[in-house]
Amino acid sequence: MNERSSEAIVLGSVDYGESDRIVTFLTRDRGRLSAFAAGARKSKRRFAGVLEPFTRLEVRLQERRGELLFLASCSLHDGHAGLREDLGRIAHAGHAAELCRELCRDREPHEELFDLLAVYLRALCGEPARPEDLLAFELAALRHAGVSPRFTDCALCGAGADGGALFDPAHGGIVCGACAGQAQPGSIRADAQTLEAVRALQAAGPFAGVAVDDPRTRRAASGLVRSFTREIVGKPLRSLDFLAQVGLEA
Repeated sequence: MNERSSEAIVLGSVDYGESDRIVTFLTRDRGRLSAFAAGARKSKRRFAGVLEPFTRLEVRLQERRGELLFLASCSLHDGHAGLREDLGRIAHAGHAAELCRELCRDREPHEELFDLLAVYLRALCGEPARPEDLLAFELAALRHAGVSPRFTDCALCGAGADGGALFDPAHGGIVCGACAGQAQPGSIRADAQTLEAVRALQAAGPFAGVAVDDPRTRRAASGLVRSFTREIVGKPLRSLDFLAQVGLEA
């Protein structure tokens, strides 16, 4: 039987039958994959609790008929125990994992996105769950997926925007005053302070120390990015509901 080893991060899983589990991985060399883990819910020896979300593994996968693979074995690289000690870190890790899951296609290699998520999860083990870092991660993930929103120049004509502007998720970025009449319904008015903040986060990346001290500006910047993400993936991410439920900025 054809078997292949891959470095993987667990994105999530669902129970199947009385003892099995279907696990979704982000792999470094094959993108998003789902695999059938026989006996994963009952066996304490075979998988030893390593199929929890956010664990980084070496997995051996066997080809089966159809899209679903068979998880033959796995070994632990990093359980990211540090991030599991804090609800805020768990919520941020969950949002990052869901975003990567939605931005990837099955069996399409995406090494940059894998590396970004791996670095983010490792950093979360020792760093606080700052909303700025999560937003910077989202912007970096979108860039690696090839769908980065435009915050510096008009998405329609390319003209620069020094002050505030409309942000049009459907057109992929800000729209200048001259093109405002072409903006799609659902466009968001963004002031100069919000655009300055989101540009800084987009340029710096996660855990670069960029601070956005004004909560209103942070929320407005998040609103721009997440409206764009919803346009790209075609639905709101469920992890945003959990962020709101635990009292974190959504």
